[in-house]
Amino acid sequence: MILAGLVLLFGTGAALAQPKPQRVVSLNLCADQLLLALADRDQITSLSPLVTDRSISYSADQSAGLPVNAGKGEAILFSGADLVLAGAYGQQARSALLRSQGVEVLALEPWRNLQHGREQIRTVSRRLGHPERGEALIAQIDRALDRAKDLVPSRRSILVYYRRGWVPATESLISELLGHMGFVLHQDALGLEQGGVARLETIVASPPDYMLTDDDAGQVVDNGSALFVHPALAGAVSQDRRLAIPGKLAICGGPSTPAAIDALAAQVRAKAR
Repeated sequence: MILAGLVLLFGTGAALAQPKPQRVVSLNLCADQLLLALADRDQITSLSPLVTDRSISYSADQSAGLPVNAGKGEAILFSGADLVLAGAYGQQARSALLRSQGVEVLALEPWRNLQHGREQIRTVSRRLGHPERGEALIAQIDRALDRAKDLVPSRRSILVYYRRGWVPATESLISELLGHMGFVLHQDALGLEQGGVARLETIVASPPDYMLTDDDAGQVVDNGSALFVHPALAGAVSQDRRLAIPGKLAICGGPSTPAAIDALAAQVRAKAR
């Protein structure tokens, strides 16, 4: 899910003064999507394997024909990469190995909010040598935000509810988008401002007006997804008060964000009255 900022930040002047990288490798799905949106195709040496999975990758079609890597630090070194885009979490050892061998690594965090995302887009686009593409993507996001402003009547409450009962923090990209549309975040009423697991009985006792889930939440594949079809939850928040958007739009902040905003706004217009 849903799913900002950079651990390694370059100032505007410094980023523009550096040579444009010619052999860029991505080790992370969200980095893949930013790289595809902001780089020249011939700058891309390889992408992570997840980019080809259409169930989770917004950029699967765009990635066709480009090499994928296995994420091994040694192989990345042998590929001659001059810039690596990595995730900030779970890839620290590989990033440290690459840096120790003189390879530049940008470690990208998940977007915490829209401003954090704008900063990340600007940093990556400048480092790739295409700042204008970053500004164009930010403008697309801002236009989508303008279309979605204050759609919800009477400040209705909403709970974002993921597999196994997980609720995101109030400071998250999806929470900010919902607040922008006019929703009141129900996790505050549940005492989960920092995120966490919301127990079913707690939601039933104090239900939100609406609930947002992934679009596959009605498919029961394990105990984590069975929660969405529990009769008690159905009674507390009926299907006509549940919103859903495709996971591949919401997993990463980046080029999918305008489409995610528009998809969510369409759901709000259809169901939130």
